Amino acid sequence: MHIIVVGCGNVGSQLAVLLSTEGHDVAILDNDPEAFKRLGSTFNGMKLTGYGFDKSALVEAGIEGCDALAAVTNDDNVNMVTAEVASRIFAVPRVVARLYDSVREAAFQQLGINYVCGTTMIAQMLLDKLVEGHGHYLTIRGDLELIEFIAGPAIDQKKVADVQIPNQFRICMVMRDGSSFIPWRDTLLKDRDLVVAIVKSQSFSKIKKYMRKA
Repeated sequence: MHIIVVGCGNVGSQLAVLLSTEGHDVAILDNDPEAFKRLGSTFNGMKLTGYGFDKSALVEAGIEGCDALAAVTNDDNVNMVTAEVASRIFAVPRVVARLYDSVREAAFQQLGINYVCGTTMIAQMLLDKLVEGHGHYLTIRGDLELIEFIAGPAIDQKKVADVQIPNQFRICMVMRDGSSFIPWRDTLLKDRDLVVAIVKSQSFSKIKKYMRKA
């Protein structure tokens, strides 16, 4: 995948290195060339100086053939505008923005921007969303994550009680055939259900098998 990371701060640099290590073609964009020092000597992607909302800079970064973009600067407004440009002008299939100030959360939601709010495991979460595309992190509070995902074959015909993990993972809502409902312990889950759940950050790896990959 060709992935653009906008912002080479602590999160952006870690994300870019993670993606590069996994073999993706990565371009990272930051208006401060000194920021690229955070990438270390092992990063083999493209480093570009510029702003994420600058169309010419994005074109130089390869956005016209881009598979995904992460806007992770330390400015919510920049992240929001960058995500809008990537989604609406260049039709990038997967766009994720980092949200710092929860006061702006409503604005991100109204614009339909896929975002991550909080600091726990941010880089790894962005990696999962960009590469696998199956989960949508609605919000993060401490070590609890509210997520939604499309169920995969591993969850088909399993009871909610057999999938949930006490004090670690709980299913809150299921949408199926256009209707939403709150499941009970004996509710049978189905492949391609839309599931909304709460999970402890450290337990996320245990439930990834139930998510449908893009």
